[in-house]
Amino acid sequence: MNSSTPTPTPPQNHHASCTSLYKKPFVESFEETPLLVAVLTYMGYGILTIFGYLRDFLRDWKFEKCHLAREREEQKDFVPLYQDFENFYTRNLYMRIRDNWNRPIRSVPGAKMDLVERVTPDYNWTFEHTGKVLKDVINMGSYNYLGFAENTGTCADAASECAVKYGVGVCSSRQETGNLDKHEELEKLVARFLGVESSMVFGMGFATNSMNIPALMGKGCLILSDELNHASLVLGARLSGATIRVFKHNNMQSLEKLLRDAIVHGQPRIHRPWKKILILVEGIYSMEGSIVRLPEIIALKKKYKAYLYLDEAHSIGALGPRGSGVVDYFGLDPCDVDIMMGTFTKSFGAAGGYIGGKKDLVDYLRLHSHSAVYATSMSPPITQQIITSMKCIMGEDGTTLGQERLCQLSENTTYFRRRLHEMGFIIYGNNDSPVVPLMLYMPAKIGAFGREMLKRNIGTVVVGFPATPIIESRARFCVSAAHTREMLDTVSTCYDSSHKHEHMLN
Repeated sequence: MNSSTPTPTPPQNHHASCTSLYKKPFVESFEETPLLVAVLTYMGYGILTIFGYLRDFLRDWKFEKCHLAREREEQKDFVPLYQDFENFYTRNLYMRIRDNWNRPIRSVPGAKMDLVERVTPDYNWTFEHTGKVLKDVINMGSYNYLGFAENTGTCADAASECAVKYGVGVCSSRQETGNLDKHEELEKLVARFLGVESSMVFGMGFATNSMNIPALMGKGCLILSDELNHASLVLGARLSGATIRVFKHNNMQSLEKLLRDAIVHGQPRIHRPWKKILILVEGIYSMEGSIVRLPEIIALKKKYKAYLYLDEAHSIGALGPRGSGVVDYFGLDPCDVDIMMGTFTKSFGAAGGYIGGKKDLVDYLRLHSHSAVYATSMSPPITQQIITSMKCIMGEDGTTLGQERLCQLSENTTYFRRRLHEMGFIIYGNNDSPVVPLMLYMPAKIGAFGREMLKRNIGTVVVGFPATPIIESRARFCVSAAHTREMLDTVSTCYDSSHKHEHMLN
């Protein structure tokens, strides 16, 4: 593969003064897909599609068995429940490489993990467990950025004690009998960690977005959403009933044009001013490994009097000298972000999410958020896990362990990205992002890569169309503070050998 040398990318805003918003170089790399690779990738998908139609023809004539749900012959005159063409990708492309996903794990998702071995007798339509366990597989897929996903140590002991005292379930919502003192302790701690007035925690990270955005936005409001935003943000925006307009990823010219048009033209047809304009972005984009251009977005938000919703699912705990996310990373004032959202499922080794901001905002959500009113409260041991890990990051546990892990994550990220660059591979994203997408491009390489790495005792996540653009299939590594230098060297060396093996197969 071609080498990719990262170069500082200037802020994509036509205002020259924006360069002064950054206190340090903002370095990201997104090498364009080589023309030959793009052509071969399209050819690969084309060949798969042709063979897919051939196999469907054989299935229609009963020469080959189809395992997916289909319409009965006697119901052909009814409105169809299943659209054959919609399932075409699943039948003929996804099934070929399905063994790379949903692998059962039987250990904590630490730096190493144990996988349950499985085989398929019918080309990935069904799987059978062999009873064997693959031990000590290097885990490069979990979002365990700070290594707190452990079953031993301070966090595990505290969560265990909490489970003995409180049980593992609350069996009620916060507004009824599910409001524990632990929840209130956590909310005060989160607010202090973020540097905001108040915060509220929720039992599910996905629902934190999908259920709270509709509580804040509605008809007559405008949402400006980054094109690569997570599905939870997209769902929340759609459920709100607000008008949604999408701007190009991290492109400030595109965002400013939408803001300017929204101010000038107002709502469609009636041309009245929008009730609210909300900019929706993430801290770290989990498929691209890029970091939001937050200083520029805050400048635009202030200029056009808009609101800003920041999803820090992957950046909280993983960025910044204090580990408090992308705001800390850029050295900005948390008060400049109107709604700070994040999850506890990554850096804290737990589950759930939070919303932080002004006290009035949080008090409003306590009464109007479906996730707050109707959902069951966060499990007590999970709450304790977050409290213990967060205090460790903040240094309030009396140790320097949290700061050491933050430094180790930063060192591991820099080392691993630099090593892959030096080996000549094309990787995406920001130099400081622990999410490292490594480009595979061709559909045949998706399955081959995942299988070859597992043969070498390395667990990875491979991603292809439709989760990524059709010519940008990739493997996604997630670096952790728990990884040792030897583990990272093993991964990069094994990838190099598996890549050469793929070329021999091709």
